[in-house]
Amino acid sequence: METSGASHLLRYRKLENFFSASTSEDIGAPLKVAAKEEVGRWADVFKDDDGWVSIMISWLKIITCLMTMMVTTIIWALIMLVLIPWPYERVRQGNVYGHVTGRLMMWILGNPVTIEGLEFANERAIYISNHASPVDVCLIMWLTPTGTVGIAKKEIIWYPFFGQLYVLANHLRIDRSNPTAAINSMKEAARAVVKNKLSLIIFPEGTRSRSGRLLPFKKGFIHLALQTRLPIVPMVLTGTHRAWTKGSLHVRATPLAVKYLPPIKTDGWVADKIDDYVKLVHDLYAQHLPESQRPLVNT
Repeated sequence: METSGASHLLRYRKLENFFSASTSEDIGAPLKVAAKEEVGRWADVFKDDDGWVSIMISWLKIITCLMTMMVTTIIWALIMLVLIPWPYERVRQGNVYGHVTGRLMMWILGNPVTIEGLEFANERAIYISNHASPVDVCLIMWLTPTGTVGIAKKEIIWYPFFGQLYVLANHLRIDRSNPTAAINSMKEAARAVVKNKLSLIIFPEGTRSRSGRLLPFKKGFIHLALQTRLPIVPMVLTGTHRAWTKGSLHVRATPLAVKYLPPIKTDGWVADKIDDYVKLVHDLYAQHLPESQRPLVNT
């Protein structure tokens, strides 16, 4: 489960309690044990960190990113309200919001980014991406072409600022806990994409990888390809799991790479070979990822 804002606040509180306990003059054995337990809990969050100065800089970057998103979200929310009668114009404005906000956030984080295959970046297609870090979202917002609709879990609406604008921008949500509703949402998405000449962006793993290694792919993106007959453009993200590890509060200025692969044509695909198509695309990703991000076993 992804770490929520509420759990982050609880962690801050734990850190504060740890400091107050460790500086007390009459600390006893039970408090010492408690302090050691706090250190153990925080070891996972701050593992491989370079020191407290680096951590404080990371927090400053994260706070600045959140403040930047808050400002751009308020501006584009006003634009979206004006465009309420034109739902698919809101989709496009949502993409413009992503281009501005995602680029600003990547500038704040300070990661050098190498981009390859830009000649495939303006196709009308189903864009897919591996997912191992919050940085992935910044990159996808920045690099997804205008006229692309996202598909996310329904709970995204509860993400402060971003979630509400996501809904205002007329992007799509699915209920992953209800298979029937999820299938109907996928069909609705496919119809909207075909009718309005849109593209799609989706994370086929369905969740973030904690280790950065590629997870098994869900079948939803193949179903969408069969219904829309759009080509699939894989976006291979490298290094983002080191830049901001899932569950960590430390961001690093690690070099990142984004590689667009040539479109995979789906015109001749048939429904009884879905598993083969999933394996085809998954194997393609494994081939283009570095050893440290490849799956440990064939999935």
